[in-house]
Amino acid sequence: MTGAAIAGLGLTEMGKVYGRSSTSLAAEAVRLAVADAGLALTDLDGLLVSSGVKQDVNVNLGAVLGLHDLAVLNQVNAYGATAGVMVAQAAQAIAAGVATTVACVFADSPLKPKQKAGAAWGSGAKRPGAARNLHGMAGWSVNSGATNPNILYALCARRHMERYGTTSEQLADIAVAQRAWAVHNPHAQMREPLTVAEHQASRWIADPLHLLDCCLVSNGAVAVVVTAADRAATLAQPPVHLWGYGQAHAPRRMHAGSDWGLVTPAAKSGPAAMRMAGIGVADVDVAELYDCYTYTVLVTLEDYGFCGKGEGGDFVSDGMLAPGGKLACNTGGGQLSSYYMWGFTPLSEAVIQARGQGGGRQAPRTDVVLVSGNGGILEHHSTLVLSPHERNRS
Repeated sequence: MTGAAIAGLGLTEMGKVYGRSSTSLAAEAVRLAVADAGLALTDLDGLLVSSGVKQDVNVNLGAVLGLHDLAVLNQVNAYGATAGVMVAQAAQAIAAGVATTVACVFADSPLKPKQKAGAAWGSGAKRPGAARNLHGMAGWSVNSGATNPNILYALCARRHMERYGTTSEQLADIAVAQRAWAVHNPHAQMREPLTVAEHQASRWIADPLHLLDCCLVSNGAVAVVVTAADRAATLAQPPVHLWGYGQAHAPRRMHAGSDWGLVTPAAKSGPAAMRMAGIGVADVDVAELYDCYTYTVLVTLEDYGFCGKGEGGDFVSDGMLAPGGKLACNTGGGQLSSYYMWGFTPLSEAVIQARGQGGGRQAPRTDVVLVSGNGGILEHHSTLVLSPHERNRS
């Protein structure tokens, strides 16, 4: 067995795509990914599905696609870590001889005409009595209304600022760098150049997070096709080889003495994936990191070992992550500027970069591409190590 590789990629239209169900978008993405690989739908014998806010794509997608003879079929949900988990599961099924060709797909359609994007997340309003049987910080979160991701990630960012001196301007450097990449991405929802001053002038969402610290909300779907590496080499697209993967999960502990918000499961998931791949952070050419918030990028860089704990603010400053910087990071603009498809946003861009198909945003070197997925409030993490080259396993 020569390992697994991503052989096909399918992306639908992204952003304000109305009049389509998540299932319809998911089916389109799978068809596009299969065609991209030069395969037919009947070549699929595995299907892994996931959905975001609406949670309305399920295993019935197989029937929608006319796939009536699948060896592997499952609905997977590790929140934003799902993409990495799916690819690892597909690779494991292929290595075990259970399946030969597995499509992994994510779709969501929370945006509605004439509604604000924030409406997709519902209300974080106080619900009297809801915390009657909860204890400690869990009860405080519900009864205070501090239940939505914006508020909880703001707590994490503020804690990092208080502990290490990280600044809002340093978070702005991340948003500005990613927008500079997005300018050259035809799929990106936000393509106008951004400055630190514009970031700082954007309205507050939850102190210390501005609007431009927060990810987009998007309708759309992304799919990839995973197969054996030797087979992928014979198909229509350059194969993107899977060198390593890892995951780690640590449900948040909001109590005195915990390191919640400062150290995340990325600290275990990243090193595990790199050990499997036989690489270290110094070998990484491109980092496609989950960026639901600017802070998520900063803390992931620390936990992966690109810099020391507490040094993320200085590390991301002065164009470090921008085109021409020392680390090509979120080269499509990420979820802050491109589109929000959970972990399939960094995964899709990683495939594009590893194939050398980034056009004006193509990174100069792509021998090793690191992909992260983050779920919950810094609670779930997956990591993939991808490469255009087959790994030397000797």
